[in-house]
Amino acid sequence: MSGHNKWSSIKHKKAATDAKRGKIFTRYIREITIAARGGDDPDANPRLRAAITAAKGVNMPKDNIERAIARGAGGDDAANIDEIRYEGYGQGGVAILVDCMSDNRNRTVSDVRSAFNKGGGNMGESGCVSWMFLHKGQFIFDREKADENQLMDIALEAGAEDVVDNVDEGCIEVTCDIAEFGDVQKAIDAAGLEPQVGEITWIPENTIEVAGETAEKLLALIERLEELDDVQNVYANYDISDAEMERING
Repeated sequence: MSGHNKWSSIKHKKAATDAKRGKIFTRYIREITIAARGGDDPDANPRLRAAITAAKGVNMPKDNIERAIARGAGGDDAANIDEIRYEGYGQGGVAILVDCMSDNRNRTVSDVRSAFNKGGGNMGESGCVSWMFLHKGQFIFDREKADENQLMDIALEAGAEDVVDNVDEGCIEVTCDIAEFGDVQKAIDAAGLEPQVGEITWIPENTIEVAGETAEKLLALIERLEELDDVQNVYANYDISDAEMERING
């Protein structure tokens, strides 16, 4: 789940992520396999580098990562998988992007449409909401463990576009163009800094604040989508306060 309060989502969903570790591994293996189509050298392939970093972040064994890279670079398994993006709306008019990887498009579109309908959302046409998001590299650091000035010096020199100290959410966010992702990550690694998140993602240009029952139903819809086997990631332009997240998850 990726919304405006991403740091809050990370904290609140950690236990759920741990409980679903097997499924998380499967998703990262698919992402690494597909990313390796573009080359098996992480230094020359930003998407692969991001996928490997994310997989290491959930403690995926090195052997699993290397096998996935070999499969993707070899073209065998990856050739049978299509990348598909679906778009739609959730409660409160929140825009939702659903990235999938599938070997059966008919099954996947049926599952995604059913999840939208049962969750109270609406699946739309291609392009109906994607224009509301920017495709960027993003690194998120715990504000209590990172120094904004140090990050700014390192990241901006390496090609990052922006470094933002998000006091309300307790994090520092670094964003960059996808082409610069590898250089920024290498600079961060060389400095011994450890982001909580390092990924290529979709960032909303504007957000919609939701609360109460609307927020509860929206998060339930997103979780329903995330639970589908073919879904890799769900992005949405919601803004839910920390207090609301605490109440909902409590």
